[in-house]
Amino acid sequence: MRIATTGSIATDHLMAFPGRFAEQLVADRLSTISLSFLVDGLEVRRGGVAANIALGLSRLGLAPLLVGAAGQDFADYRLRLEDSGVDTSGVRISADLQTARFVCTTDADSNQIASFYTGAMSEAREIGLAPIAERSGGLDLVVVSPNDPVAMLRHTAECRSLGIPFAADPGQQIARLDGGELRQLVDDAWVLFTNEYEAALLARHTGWTEDEILARVGTWITTLGADGVKVSRCGQQPVRIPAVAVPDPVEPTGLGDAFRAGFLAAVSWGLPAESAARLGCAVASTALRVVGPQDYRIEPDILTAELRRTYGTDAATELAAFLGRLK
Repeated sequence: MRIATTGSIATDHLMAFPGRFAEQLVADRLSTISLSFLVDGLEVRRGGVAANIALGLSRLGLAPLLVGAAGQDFADYRLRLEDSGVDTSGVRISADLQTARFVCTTDADSNQIASFYTGAMSEAREIGLAPIAERSGGLDLVVVSPNDPVAMLRHTAECRSLGIPFAADPGQQIARLDGGELRQLVDDAWVLFTNEYEAALLARHTGWTEDEILARVGTWITTLGADGVKVSRCGQQPVRIPAVAVPDPVEPTGLGDAFRAGFLAAVSWGLPAESAARLGCAVASTALRVVGPQDYRIEPDILTAELRRTYGTDAATELAAFLGRLK
């Protein structure tokens, strides 16, 4: 299965606040917030949603195509991705702007406050999918993840015109898009990814109820943090998939991207959404054990053991048949 991941390519600047953000907020002063947090350490890592997903897919044995915009400072990052099996021929290099920056602080409860500098990502709107699809011999799925908003709308429209299934993953850009734009991004998606908060925000901005959204997408995957994942389809009862427990979580940046990589890899193997969600949760748990969104390793035996412990022998055996090929 040939998957193109479109979206952000970035450098992540990750910091940890040993306290709790909630304890620093004064309920009747929220309209005039002025806070500064003294943080412990700074970790600089490669990141960006599209790059994170693509790297995760490559570690699970796929050959994904990365589509996005980066700066002249992308050379070393490109080599790292290509050495891992990611096709970067769909990356546009800006002549003037640096690769995007993600600056994030995480508190003791794994809550995060972040800022994102767009940089070269603003030029992603200049990228057309048709020549990329032709050059690569066709695409089976396009992931439309957080990116320049105009690029997201363009890629979604192109998928419809080219007849390519797409996964809608609007994420952080829900706050930047109006209701009409979000309806364009979601309508006809093969799968929709959100977290629980984004799900509520999406419904509010589009004016659609949950049932109306489900009527427009094939499957809606809602990640619930430590409570796992909800898999929803139109006219069916949602299925809850518990998370793979991590006793001592390290850092949550990129957790959702790792989940998406696991989910999409399992789907590419022909497995149903529930099984794919289990693998996604297991891969996410691996990412939660390290700092940064790309520094986890896929170890089939350990992953299979986690799957067996959380979901039972049958679920682990189903996925182990495919994970065993990665050794």
